[in-house]
Amino acid sequence: MRKARITRYALRVTVVLIVAIALLSCSREPDIKRPYDITVGLGADAKRLLPLLASDSASGQISGLIFNGLTKYDKDIKIEGDLAESWEVSRDGLQIIFHLRKGVRWHDGVEFTSDDVVFTFNTVTDPKVPTPYGSNFGPVGKVEALDRYTVKVTYSEPYAPALESWGMGIIPKHILEGKDIAAVEYNRNPVGTGPYKLKEWVTGQKIVLEAFDGYFEGRPKINRYFARIIPDTATMFLELKFGGIDFMGLTPPQYKLQSDSKHFNRYFQKFRYPSFGYTYLGYNLQDPRFADRRVRRAITHAINKRDIIDGVLLGYGTPCTGPFPPESWAYNTEVKDLEYSPEKAKMLLQEAGWAMGNDRLLYKDGKPFRFTVLINQGNDARRKTAEIIRENLRKVGIEMEIKVLEWQAMLHEFIDKKRFEAVIMGWALSRDPDIYDIWHSSKTKEGEFNFISYKNDDVDRLLLEGRRTFDFEKRKSIYHRIHSILAEDQPVAFLFVPDALPVLNKRFKGVEKAPLGIWYDFIHWYVPKDRAEWY
Repeated sequence: MRKARITRYALRVTVVLIVAIALLSCSREPDIKRPYDITVGLGADAKRLLPLLASDSASGQISGLIFNGLTKYDKDIKIEGDLAESWEVSRDGLQIIFHLRKGVRWHDGVEFTSDDVVFTFNTVTDPKVPTPYGSNFGPVGKVEALDRYTVKVTYSEPYAPALESWGMGIIPKHILEGKDIAAVEYNRNPVGTGPYKLKEWVTGQKIVLEAFDGYFEGRPKINRYFARIIPDTATMFLELKFGGIDFMGLTPPQYKLQSDSKHFNRYFQKFRYPSFGYTYLGYNLQDPRFADRRVRRAITHAINKRDIIDGVLLGYGTPCTGPFPPESWAYNTEVKDLEYSPEKAKMLLQEAGWAMGNDRLLYKDGKPFRFTVLINQGNDARRKTAEIIRENLRKVGIEMEIKVLEWQAMLHEFIDKKRFEAVIMGWALSRDPDIYDIWHSSKTKEGEFNFISYKNDDVDRLLLEGRRTFDFEKRKSIYHRIHSILAEDQPVAFLFVPDALPVLNKRFKGVEKAPLGIWYDFIHWYVPKDRAEWY
């Protein structure tokens, strides 16, 4: 009898194991287990892959492998040519002549020419096109094709970020002319000039790119690029350890506590460097409560940033004082952070007309100070950050609720439509400190980046001056002033600059950490034969 029970138990265990193995096999898909391919984990699916519409990080990451701009950054964050072979800038800064590479092919075999550059400019600056990058090119008066491989750009006034602005991906005129570029068919079936072309896209599951044999810099050595959408970082880390993915950005707990074993270090290489961006608590400034600067400053005083950095990031980050990370030359070292002080927070809130009720909540005009913050699904760091902020604010009489949303729904149904009270999000910034699109008061339309509706006349003026000034020291002074004003205004609570903590399978070679990170030279990564066999 006992033997029979043991046999039945063993049988049940065997069945469970078989089912589990089958499920794991299905989830990993045998076709991705190839040593010369790379599989990366993405926390959210892409939305639109045409570069002028790719406004979220997942879309930008994929789009950047499919399309090229005229220029790009090298590993030391210096401008170099991409689709443009060379250029000349006039002495007064009002004219650039780009000389394009010859023989560059779109993924469908058609040759890339100056007509594509003119078409891209005309499209991105068309007011009917729903792009957040409409002002990227600045005060361009005219873009014209002098011949098949030469483009002349004329500016109405000097524009300092001019060369960087032409790093935006160029789109194909022969495919998109006269078409609705916001249509799903063009954003889910993009044709670029980049090192990879789209092979497959299964919504919410994976995006598969394959190396473009005709790429002008030479065919990439990594055959295929798989992006697997795994919203939960714990699940993503398990997939990494068991071979389902080759690359992910680790969370601080994963980096510090779960990735230091001999086994892990045998198979993976870890990197750490400051990310060029920051995380913030942003407000809908159309809400009368947050329109009051005293309230915004009070909230910042109430937030213990050190607790967040130590508790959430485990020390892998630094406090943020304004719109530039410390690695930027625009960062103003004279700006001091608003210190953690619940008492100062209470004083400012009292000045703003908020009074403490018997229930220990603040009230004004009979209404409690209660609001909801939105965070995106699968971002554990933002969830924990929100929980610490909630506890901090409770101490000063503010009740904050947390609502978790799927990323694309949060972005397009709530953020773009201004259907929010507060959000915890992050900005990944350009190396040039031009932040016009984020902070200028003209950039508040649906899909644009100033979705918090910030307006400050001095900031508007300085943002334009920063674009028009070529003198480095003068430009530096302008952005230092912008940093100072935004730190004083606190249109958002600038929280922290996190460290980037990427981890990559050791079979990939040619990977070098540089000021630009590790992905700048991805097309030259390779897998040695002995590592492929080891894999």
